[in-house]
Parts: sequence; structure tokens; C-alpha cells
Amino acid sequence: MDNMSLYLTIALSPLVGSLLAGLFGKYIGRAGAHTVTILSVAISTVLSIWVLYGFINGTRVRFDENIYTWLTMGGLDFSVGFLVDSLSAMMMVVITSVSLMVHIYTIGYMHDDSGYQRFFSYISLFTFSMLMLVMSNNFVQLFFGWEAVGLVSYLLIGFYYKKPTAIYANLKAFLINRVGDFGFLLGIGLVLAYFGGGLRYADIFANLPAVQNATIQLLPGVEWSLMTVTCLLLFVGAMGKSAQFPLHVWLPDSMEGPTPISALIHAATMVTAGLFMVSRMSPMYELSTTALNVIMTVGAITALFMGFLGMIQNDIKRVVAYSTLSQLGYMTVALGASAYSIAMFHVMTHAFFKALLFLAAGSVIIGMHHDQDMRNMGNLKKYMPITWITLLLGSLSLIGTPFFSGFFSKDSIIEAVHASSLPASGFAYFAVMASVFVTAFYSFRLYFMVFHGEEKWRKVDHTGHHQGEEHHGLTQHDNPHENPWVVTLPLVLLAIPSVIIGYFAIEPMLYSDFFKDVIFVNHDVHPTMAIMKEGFHGPLAMVSHSLQSPVLYLALAGVVTAWFFYTKATHIPAKIASTFSPLYKLLDNKYYLDEIYYAVFAKGSRALGNFFWKVGDTAIIDNGIVNGSAKLVGAIAAQVRKMQTGFIYTYASAMIFGVLVLVGMTFWRLFAG
Repeated sequence: MDNMSLYLTIALSPLVGSLLAGLFGKYIGRAGAHTVTILSVAISTVLSIWVLYGFINGTRVRFDENIYTWLTMGGLDFSVGFLVDSLSAMMMVVITSVSLMVHIYTIGYMHDDSGYQRFFSYISLFTFSMLMLVMSNNFVQLFFGWEAVGLVSYLLIGFYYKKPTAIYANLKAFLINRVGDFGFLLGIGLVLAYFGGGLRYADIFANLPAVQNATIQLLPGVEWSLMTVTCLLLFVGAMGKSAQFPLHVWLPDSMEGPTPISALIHAATMVTAGLFMVSRMSPMYELSTTALNVIMTVGAITALFMGFLGMIQNDIKRVVAYSTLSQLGYMTVALGASAYSIAMFHVMTHAFFKALLFLAAGSVIIGMHHDQDMRNMGNLKKYMPITWITLLLGSLSLIGTPFFSGFFSKDSIIEAVHASSLPASGFAYFAVMASVFVTAFYSFRLYFMVFHGEEKWRKVDHTGHHQGEEHHGLTQHDNPHENPWVVTLPLVLLAIPSVIIGYFAIEPMLYSDFFKDVIFVNHDVHPTMAIMKEGFHGPLAMVSHSLQSPVLYLALAGVVTAWFFYTKATHIPAKIASTFSPLYKLLDNKYYLDEIYYAVFAKGSRALGNFFWKVGDTAIIDNGIVNGSAKLVGAIAAQVRKMQTGFIYTYASAMIFGVLVLVGMTFWRLFAG
């Protein structure tokens, strides 16, 4: 198989599975739908692993070719093509492997759902869209994949389309991502206009020396760096897709979708698209220190302040969602520090342990008969041992426990920020350090509330507690039970890389040639990675050093605090909430950003829409142009109609008058001449 056929097979295989399940789901049945989609994603997974292995052992070379040109306009070619290098290959493996686990898990989770075939079709289509995004060699195809994942996420978040909260959530996600995508599109427009007349990455990068010092006038008489403006506009797109402050508000509400898609969207795929784009565009971002400072600041705010919100959530999925937001902030901070390889390293490790956490949370939800409130759980380790141990492993990786995958990537980010010389690095370092404690606290708050303590569902009356078609909550006499193998197997398989992959991947990904000629860093201006390479002496030395660093003790403090609050002195959290009631209310209302957006943008746009409707449409167009012209014609016709009397003498008089006018005009010309 030649390279082109190989990459087409990887990209298109999930699309074939999606079409078969979506269009012929009624004919092939539920078993047929999950079989074709799982098989198609499995093919992509195996081939992606083969491709990545080729890059690891040096037998595979960078591939950058167009498949076909679909539009030529004004001398510009808009093509579909693939760029497969070590960065793409790593993302392909992450996307397909996590997607495969989600597909298998879905068999158990969605077993009784009436939209079974439709869901499998959607998640396979989502996988295809992400593959097209990460494999693209130009901005046109990137934007196609970018919008496609947005569309499919809209369908998946609103999967329960009869549920009002799901409808609101998918509309919210769609609109906020359109805000980000508008900025992204403007950035692509600037690239097309000023960066050499093309949208292929190779052509853009080749033309960077010619435009690195160019300026642009956004306001008359005010010069702006073209590179900075372009990078910031592209980053606006990343802020929407990767849920960075203040465009983050859609992600927690997206928990209204089924749990498998929460894992797929928020772990390895959609939310990492923006981070991937910035890393791919590293040659551009290295030319704008201003843009890097903005990126670092936004990431630091997201990492810390979204973590605060995770500390007070009671919905198990929302805790994991805010954890995702905080970790995305970490990755963004790494991008700002010019540590693109570390950001992508954390993307990889985070994909596995966060998918594990989401799927484990889903397993808990199934065991609790779809009750998601952690206040109704407790002591589940007795009934769900596999879910218990896998969620514990995922949590240990998340908080950065030495030897776990999350430790190597998360601690590397903290070191990168510490080594950065950017003005924003001081605040960012404080934010990521504080987030260590916060992350450990909310992660193990979830763990202790769910798996330890008393069995609180026995004190909750669920009589008549129904939502939609599903019964929510165990009765006082029910016992949770471990789920079937289609649910637990993905947990076990995801737990393995969550524990070990960081140890083996850190050195080749960060400090060797894995990303050579793929990610570009100007070490003279941004020496972060050079400094870190000097101080790196292997993963074991990194673990040894961590025993003396404050990071480990902050994480340990978070775990101990959560243990004390939620197993020993369970009355303290409520007392703290009442003592600091204004602060708690601020956090509970998510900093009132939803209310601000609704009051300013939603109501403002409605008021503007009403104005255009009343004044523009009704008054000017309808009453003025359409109805006004009709009335004018009617008025003229009414006057003309008076001349139509039906009497011969009237018409004769008109004829005589006309003849006299003609004769008068004739003689006037004679006398005037």
C-alpha cells in the first residue's frame, strides 16, 4: 500500500462506518451499527499506530502532498491534501485509540437507548472530522475539519433533543464556537492576503521572512504588527475550540450529552484542536512575543479559575469537565512558554487519563441508575471494584503523582513556565502552582465522595424521581453493581497508558528529534526548551527531584485536605460555604459570566434584531418600499382613472388638446429657429 492510499484509508474508514450506521442503521440493526463503526475505527487505529511506529524507528518520512484541487480562483489553488509527520501521527494515534475505546464502551452505556445507531454514526463521523483536521496540509482543509467537529459536537451534545437543557447546551456550544471561528476565519484571511498568496502550510512558512516585520493599519494612523494580529486572531479560534477563558462557558454545559461523547470531545479530540493548531503554526508564533504573552496569560487564568469552579461541583461529570478546562489551561500556558512539544506531550497523556476519568464516571452513573449527584453516592468501591481502581489510577495521573503519566507532562509544564523569560511567566507560574493544590483537592474530593464514606443513596427518597425516559437513582434497598466487560474493558485499557506512557515518552518527545523540523522554537529569543534540556537527566532523575519540589507537597496537601473534609470532618465544607457565602455564591454562579453574556450579548443582539425588524424590515422595507410603492401606484392610478369617463366628448376633447399641443410645439420650433 502506497502512502497516499494508506492515509486515505486512515481518514476515510471512520466516514464509511458512519455512513453505513447512519443511512442503513434500520437495515443492519444495532449489532450491525456498532460492528461496522468499531471495525472502521479499529482499522484507522491499527494503521495509525503503524505510521507512528515508522516515525519512532526512523523508517517513515514526512508526507506532504495534495490529493486534488477543488477550486482555482484568481491564481489561488484550494486543495485537499495530507501532511503526515510525527506531530500528525501522534495525534492520529491518540484520536483513533481513544475513539475506539469510546466505541466499545458505548455498546454498554447506550444499550437501552433508542438512538443507538444514530449515536454510533455520530461518533464515527466525529472521528473522521478530527482526522481530517490533524492530517491537513493547508488552512482550507483545517477549517473544514474545524467546522465539521463543531457540527458533530452540536449533534452529540444535543443528542437527547427532547431535553430542554440539552437543546440549550448544544446551541450555546455552537454559538460560542462561532465567535471563536469568526476570529479564526479573519486570521486565515490575513494569511491569504499577506503571507504569499496561498494557504498551504509549507508555502506560508517559506514566506515568513518576508512578512515578519510587516505592519498593518487596523485603525487609521495606527500601525500594528501583522504577525501579532494574525497570531492573535488565529488564537481566538483556538480559545473557542479549546475552551479558554472567556470562551470556555460552553464546555461544562456540554455534559448534557451522553457520557461517551463527553470523553471523546473533552479528552482527546475537539478541545485539543486549538492547541494542535497553535503547535502546527509554531514558526509564526515564534515571531510574536506579544502573542505568546497573551496565550500564556489566558492559559494561566483558565488553569486556576476554572479549577476553583471544580472544587464546588456536585455533578460527577461536571467535576471532570472543569478538570478538563483547568488542564487545557496548563497546555495553553506551555504554548505561551514556547514549549510546544510539552503542550502536545500533555495533550497525549491527558487524553488517556481524562478519557479514563470520564468513562469511569459514566460507569459510576450506570451503577447509580443514572444519578450523577455525588452527594447521593459513597462506598462504591465495595460494589464496583474495577471502576474504583481505574478511576483512582486516572486521578493519581491527573494530579501528577510521580511515575504516573500526568506527572511527567504536568511537571514539565510547570518547569517550562519557571524557565520562561516572558513578562507573563510570573503570574502564570503562580497560577499553575496554585492549580496543583486545587486539582488534587477536587479530584480526590470526587474520589472520596463516590468511593468512600457512608452509602448515602440509602437516605435519599427517589420516589417519583424521573427525568425524561430514564429512572434516576437507586432506591434505598438497591445495591450498585459492576458493569459488563464492554464498559470495564476500555477502563482497563485506558488505565495502562495513563500510568506508564509518560515514563517512556518524555525523553523522545521533549528532548530528542521526535518533533525535529515539525515544531520550531527560536531558542535565542525563547530559550525555555534549551534550559530544560540542560537540566533533564532522565525520567528517574525527574522523579527523584520531584521529592524535593513544592509541587509534590502541594498535591499531597490537596489530597489530605479532601480526605479530611469528606471522610473525617464532613461538616466542615458546609460550614466553609456558609462562612464565605459571597465567595461560594460567586463560584456557584460560575463568576456570573453566563448572566453577563446573556444580558449583554443575547439581550443586546435581540434588541438589535428587534430594531432592524421594526425599523428596517417593517417600517422601511415593508411599509416604505413594498407597501409604499403599491400605495403610490394606487394613488396615481386613482387619478388617472378619473380621466376614463366613458363619454366620447371627453376623449374628443383630449384628442383636440393633444393636437393643439403638437401644433404649438411645431410652430414654437419654427419661430424660435
